[in-house]
Amino acid sequence: MAEEADIKSLSFEKALAVLEEIVAKLESGRVDLEESIKIYERGEALRKHCETKLAEAEARIEKITLGANGKPTGTTPLDVE
Repeated sequence: MAEEADIKSLSFEKALAVLEEIVAKLESGRVDLEESIKIYERGEALRKHCETKLAEAEARIEKITLGANGKPTGTTPLDVE
């Protein structure tokens, strides 16, 4: 549980950096099996955290609407479809 709380406190950028370190370790082939499983599981939790952070950011993004004169008139929610 402490590890899950640790991951949830990470920014997107920090979580992504840690995930990249894990991928590099796994790809190096220099980690024993038990350690590989442990860091893979942490990597999976980090991946999910990053996806959640991206979804939250996407929900906050708005597109600027322009009037006939080309000037901004307001914002509308992002239409991702």
